[in-house]
Amino acid sequence: MSSKLTRNQTLVLNILKNEQGPLSAYAILDRLREEGFRAPLQVYRALERLVQLKCIHRLESVNAFMVCSYPENCQHELTTFTICDSCGKVNEIQDQAIVHGIKQMTQVIGFQAQKSTVEVRGICKKCAIK
Repeated sequence: MSSKLTRNQTLVLNILKNEQGPLSAYAILDRLREEGFRAPLQVYRALERLVQLKCIHRLESVNAFMVCSYPENCQHELTTFTICDSCGKVNEIQDQAIVHGIKQMTQVIGFQAQKSTVEVRGICKKCAIK
């Protein structure tokens, strides 16, 4: 995969791989200023391509990006995440029952789903104990 990536894409991907959670484009830009990044457009172009290559996910509700937890067999078109409102921890869930349910619901109404991202917001187990 990395042989297909440009220098900027590789740098952005490495930043996301080294993080414990999602990052905004501006947070990525701040971390890459020492590498010569000056404009948000440099980051956005790299992020867009990394999403297309299915290396990363965009979390719509928090406007941030994270590396794919299942790079070898991720179904990027139907992805589910849990997001803790207390600590910000994000988990990517691979569950065929969820995928099947979404496909079945859309087929019933004759809708051809091309992409679906489910983001479940709440409190993680660790924060609930506090």
